[in-house]
Amino acid sequence: MSQSATKTPSEFHALLLQQIRNEFTASQQYIAVAVYFDSHDLPQLARRFYSQAAEERGHALMMIQYLIDNNLRVTVPGIDDVVTDFDSVRAPVALAVERERVVTEQITKLARTARDTGDYLGERFIQWFLEEQVEEVASMHTLLTIVERAGDNLFDIEDFIAREMSGNSPIRPGAPKRAGGGV
Repeated sequence: MSQSATKTPSEFHALLLQQIRNEFTASQQYIAVAVYFDSHDLPQLARRFYSQAAEERGHALMMIQYLIDNNLRVTVPGIDDVVTDFDSVRAPVALAVERERVVTEQITKLARTARDTGDYLGERFIQWFLEEQVEEVASMHTLLTIVERAGDNLFDIEDFIAREMSGNSPIRPGAPKRAGGGV
């Protein structure tokens, strides 16, 4: 695609570019959380967050593909700083809950902007992400509740994840295409 062929980005598209950065940052943050759990011999928690990191990366790639499909210029952003030091098992899970709440606010702002500016394609595109956020906040909140109930018994947390959260979450129906296909 030639540079002259690209459209001028709307307010929605500019926010979507920022959200790509947010999603890549979330992916890297979840890798940092997974590494913390991996280094503390908590393989179920580590696996859960490695998987979550891949999911967030996938969200960024979906947004990139949307921009490409709409003939808009895409720049791959860097990421914001991530937290790598935690003082307890609870701390990274609580951070994940808060991050998901912030992402929900960001996605809601994208939906509102698309609607307010009459960008019906953008509004339709972002609906899948709104539904996804309900699921992600609920899942992280459940995990935090289990961590808090388990207290110092880390085996209970690992057992819960293996029993209740170990299945690879299939991509929900209607998911947008990812840049790069299924890589």
